[in-house]
Amino acid sequence: MFRFRTGIAWRDLPAEFGPWQTVWKRHHRFSRDGTWDRLLAVAQADAAAAGELNWQVSADSSVMRVHQHGLNMPRSASTPGSYTGGGGESQEPGRAG
Repeated sequence: MFRFRTGIAWRDLPAEFGPWQTVWKRHHRFSRDGTWDRLLAVAQADAAAAGELNWQVSADSSVMRVHQHGLNMPRSASTPGSYTGGGGESQEPGRAG
């Protein structure tokens, strides 16, 4: 969980967690065999029973930088060929916009 909270690479895990390869292997195994899914389901059930479950969505305001060669490109009047039309985000868990 530390890695996901801080956003560091596996190789940068603090030594107190042990060798990063061991931590990665355990995480990979837990992901593959459904351990993380079962832990999440139990935590959600406990939170729902206590009335503490809130599905409110929080948006991230990340900054995206333009590649140095894309900065001075002239704008096209038409939409790009890969334009999908976008769409809103769903606030229901597990459903994308």
